[in-house]
Amino acid sequence: MINKILASPADAVRLIPDGAVLLTGGFINCGFADELLEALHVQGTRNLTVIANNPSVGERGMSHLLRDGRISRLICSYSRKEGTTLIEDLLESGTLALEIVPQGTLAERIRCNGAGIPGFYTRTGVGTPLAAGKEHRDFDGETYIFEPAIKADFALIRALRGDRWGNLSYDKAARNFNPVMAMSTAVTIAQVDELVDLGSIDPEHVITPGIFVQHVVATSVATRKS
Repeated sequence: MINKILASPADAVRLIPDGAVLLTGGFINCGFADELLEALHVQGTRNLTVIANNPSVGERGMSHLLRDGRISRLICSYSRKEGTTLIEDLLESGTLALEIVPQGTLAERIRCNGAGIPGFYTRTGVGTPLAAGKEHRDFDGETYIFEPAIKADFALIRALRGDRWGNLSYDKAARNFNPVMAMSTAVTIAQVDELVDLGSIDPEHVITPGIFVQHVVATSVATRKS
């Protein structure tokens, strides 16, 4: 019997070693697997490379890892929340390396890895500092730069509902980067708000099929519906 459900976030993150490369879903403060990230902090994991649209903007999840210097490299589309200088302080201290990637480019670099594509050419970033050191090539009179696929060891994602096979559905905008990240790494760990029985999710509403999910863990406030 296939059962991908783990007992707790702590059980899920035991799989993640120091130095791991992580994809983390989320946009602004919506759709982050905060409980998995906090469990990773409690575990003491360090020297992480994290790929996300943005670092957590609140006081949960990724913010704990950043403040304690557990993340050594951050790849994101924007890094600053008004009213905080956390990222700037970490950069100035030399404890964090930062790579800024345009949002659409970030999503496509992640998707490429899941699709088995080594990278792609794009006009986004041409003529800006983001193009420095990258391969340039002309197509039909226009200059493009090459962006490589992003590879990671684990994806930590969040969904509204999940079953024991790993089928997932999302809550509106909380979907964001989560589905594309789930299909782009060998080990996806899904934090779900609600565990449901097989067949409870209408097939038309399964956004991430279980084939892309290796482990499912309920949040501390998750409910179980038959």
